[in-house]
Amino acid sequence: MDKYGLIGYPLGHSFSIGYFNEKFQNEGINAKYINFEIPSIEDLTEILALNPELKGLNVTIPYKEQIIPYLDEISPEAKAIGAVNVIRITRKGHKTILKGFNSDVIGFTQSIEPLLMPHWHKKALVLGTGGAAKAINYGLKSLGLDTKLVSRKPMLEEISYEKITPEIIKDYNVIVNCTPLGMYPNVETCPKLPYEAMNTKTILYDLIYNPDQTLFMKKGAAQGATVKNGLEMLLLQAFASWEFWHGKE
Repeated sequence: MDKYGLIGYPLGHSFSIGYFNEKFQNEGINAKYINFEIPSIEDLTEILALNPELKGLNVTIPYKEQIIPYLDEISPEAKAIGAVNVIRITRKGHKTILKGFNSDVIGFTQSIEPLLMPHWHKKALVLGTGGAAKAINYGLKSLGLDTKLVSRKPMLEEISYEKITPEIIKDYNVIVNCTPLGMYPNVETCPKLPYEAMNTKTILYDLIYNPDQTLFMKKGAAQGATVKNGLEMLLLQAFASWEFWHGKE
């Protein structure tokens, strides 16, 4: 039986395990998806050794960047982003070859593109600076938007939350939350922004999908903003993961 899985820490509720095991059952695929909760990226070596049937992995927090030195190959897109969340595993004799990809970009761009009005939406704020934020930043730029990363501890081109004025909100009217603020069970938290400056031209996109409407989304919707959570992105990422695991790249 083939195996696929997810590495991260902590894992808690995982969308992938339910999605893939249901897919395998429904489509009669002789495979199993397993959560590998590892406290250190160094534990990856042991997982590969103990699971010779492993054909592919998804990678989540905090290992999307830490995984890169363990890879034999990396797709040009994942290399440009600097983060990997899908690994294809092939075994040739005694050698195990790991190739890294990024499905965050595909899932995100396909999900947000229908909401964008090119004459209105030209600039975007990306909240957060981790592996997901890097992919979102790359995806927005590929869609033709100018972007600015927002961080609690800004470096170089990034700005702090304190510097986001109502004028910036009007100018950068696509805002993507790539932080865990507002995720269950901490549903009463949200990024600190001047929500009152938002309007019907504002898009608030939250990578969080539990709860299905975060406080970030509620505050934007109250001002007439278009809001969307990360569930469709997750589904599109899952499709992309399967393609990467079985592709020719």
